[in-house]
Amino acid sequence: MKKILGLFMSFALVLSLVISTASAKTTEDTNTNTNKDKSIQVQIVLFDGFDLMDALAPYEVFAAAGMYSGGAVTVELVSAEGKRSVPSGLNGPALEAQAALDPNRPGIILVPGASGKPAGDSKDAIPNILKQAMRTSLPVMLKQAFNNEEVTVATVCGGTLLPAMEGLLKERHAVTNHLGMAALGALGAIPVEARVVEDSNRFVSGGGVTSGLDVALYLVDRELGPQIANSVEKMFEYEKRGTVWRAEGIAPIDFNTSPKASEEKQTTGTSLSTVKK
Repeated sequence: MKKILGLFMSFALVLSLVISTASAKTTEDTNTNTNKDKSIQVQIVLFDGFDLMDALAPYEVFAAAGMYSGGAVTVELVSAEGKRSVPSGLNGPALEAQAALDPNRPGIILVPGASGKPAGDSKDAIPNILKQAMRTSLPVMLKQAFNNEEVTVATVCGGTLLPAMEGLLKERHAVTNHLGMAALGALGAIPVEARVVEDSNRFVSGGGVTSGLDVALYLVDRELGPQIANSVEKMFEYEKRGTVWRAEGIAPIDFNTSPKASEEKQTTGTSLSTVKK
């Protein structure tokens, strides 16, 4: 009897271990599938004359974040025309767009700037490269993306001017390359001198070529958390630069235009003249 009882207990123990292991595996598989289902999809837009660093720096960040998070974020290169070879600016190498830009797909759409001569009327001048991009179906797609509440549009450097040229940034806070800040304001946006500007959860812009790293790291931090962002920073040996500007909190005093500041300047000036006497 004792022998039978012992065998029964051993069988029960083995059965409980099997059930526990199977349950853990099921949970793990479920979590994996859930992560895949909820993965953040990033589309990086290429157009003829795009800037390589504007596109590839964010691509590397999002790809690394996907690696560290077990596939919680995926990234691909796209174009308005679909799968094709897209030449970069300054006679740089071409990159292969893997698919057509889908403005209806939830996730992040990142628009890089152009690479070329800062000014002039030549074909390889940045203003003309951007104008050429505006003659494609890209502006219409960007408008659809801005109207999609499940999409965050991010721009890097001169890429901010593309939605601005379509009238999509009116009364929105934004930043671009320092050479294009005046044009950004003329197009109806509110220029902000900051490394990264978040106008809302659905529009983030970066100023300067290398700001693509900062925009992407900020979005990784925002969407996946600081641990993943920190792991990417450590791998790249690069720390995100600058405070992300938002229209929140206490606005700083503008000492150039504030009446109070003018009074303080006058008071200070009087005090100094008194001291000198």
